[in-house]
Amino acid sequence: MAQQQYKTLRAGFWIVLVVFLAWDHWASPRVDLRFEAPLIAAGSGQAAQGGHCSMPAGK
Repeated sequence: MAQQQYKTLRAGFWIVLVVFLAWDHWASPRVDLRFEAPLIAAGSGQAAQGGHCSMPAGK
C-alpha cells in the first residue's frame, strides 16, 4: 500500500511540476537576447576603478 502511494505522489509531483513550467513558459514574455546584457557584464554596475578599462584614452 505504501509503495503504491509513493508512486502516486511521485507521479503527481512531476505532473504538477511539468504543468507549472509549461504554464510559466507560455505566460512569460519572450526574452529579447539582443536587449539583455551579456553575462560577463552582470555585475554590481560600479564603474571600473583600475586596470586597462579605466585608463584614459591615448595612453
